[in-house]
Amino acid sequence: MKKSLSFKQAAFLLPLLLLLAIFAVYPILTSVVYSLFDYRTNDPAAAGLYTDARFNAPLFYEDCDYAAWFLEDDLTVLPEEAKPEMQAVIDGFKELAAPYKDASEVISLPAGEEERIMNRVKELRENLTAVYTANPDAPWYNGPEKLDLLLGELDKCTIGSNFAGLASYGKLVTDERFGKSLLSTLIFTVISVAFELLLGMALALIMNKAMKGIGLVRTIALIPWAIPTAVSALMWSYMYDGSSGIIAKLFAVLGLIPSPEQMLLSAGGAMTAAILSDVWKTTPYMALLLLAGLQIIDTGLYESAKVDGASAVRTFFSVTLPLLKPSMLVALLFRTLDAFRVYDLIAVLTGGAQGTETLSIYAYKLMIGQSNYGYGSAVVVAMAACVGIIAFIFVKVLGAELIDDD
Repeated sequence: MKKSLSFKQAAFLLPLLLLLAIFAVYPILTSVVYSLFDYRTNDPAAAGLYTDARFNAPLFYEDCDYAAWFLEDDLTVLPEEAKPEMQAVIDGFKELAAPYKDASEVISLPAGEEERIMNRVKELRENLTAVYTANPDAPWYNGPEKLDLLLGELDKCTIGSNFAGLASYGKLVTDERFGKSLLSTLIFTVISVAFELLLGMALALIMNKAMKGIGLVRTIALIPWAIPTAVSALMWSYMYDGSSGIIAKLFAVLGLIPSPEQMLLSAGGAMTAAILSDVWKTTPYMALLLLAGLQIIDTGLYESAKVDGASAVRTFFSVTLPLLKPSMLVALLFRTLDAFRVYDLIAVLTGGAQGTETLSIYAYKLMIGQSNYGYGSAVVVAMAACVGIIAFIFVKVLGAELIDDD
């Protein structure tokens, strides 16, 4: 029977809920918001979250002032009867620029103001074109051939909304690179976790034996897990090196790869290298979780099985494995989620090349490499959704209990 939490008990949980909200919920919500916009910091027109049109006031002032300054040179070469028309154009640009002289950022304009400004710019452009057309023989400093250069930037001062809605998620469906990254992530996750479970089970069974020196065995077995991932990846990269790496040389001698240089330069070799490195690094972690499950099994059950004449294999499948299932599912859940989100190992070892680009690597390249935070956030949200699906399958379908009700 489940007990309801009292007010005091709930109060003790409040700090944990706050930490979850700050470090888990808030980043996810932020990513969801960013994914709804075409947010790119390398493009001034998309370097923010704009739900409505915006006006680049500093750029507009600079362009108007720039145009007026250059047109004053053309004013000096005009016949006297044509100067008033040119002066009116110059004054028009100065008038437009004046309200934004001290502006320092992109701003919102009142309703109808943007249309009024753009119509006025269009009118001044037409008047200026008329002056140039009416005086074709004037010795212009700038002249009609530089008209687009002088006024072209004015059309870019209005920044439209970059709200994209669910367009980024629609793009994921047709993004071939996203599909390949998802496939690479799944291949890496499934194969590495499968080997880690098998090897971790064997290691856990050995460490569970009561024998002399078992403490030293457990300590040595945990060393790979204690090494930082980036350090272990760098260490393995030296062993995979085509010119001097011992692992690459060994694989070539065994005929697994054509030559040592192909270890990290072929799709199969690079993925195998990444999986092998991950299995070496995290098998001890899997073994540690399984060992915890093995040590809570009543030893009397093994004695009963021995009395009944059960072999070691029969005992393992009839006693150990069923009782170890809860711990095994939790260990698989943790390792699957961790492997699915892999970044540092791949980043150091291959950089995502040769078919090893995972979703984390792809998202990093989009956001940091290309400054495309909108679409990159959509990839992150999709990855979070996949993580949620994996957790749901383990907890609800397979019955992994993360917290014992007792």
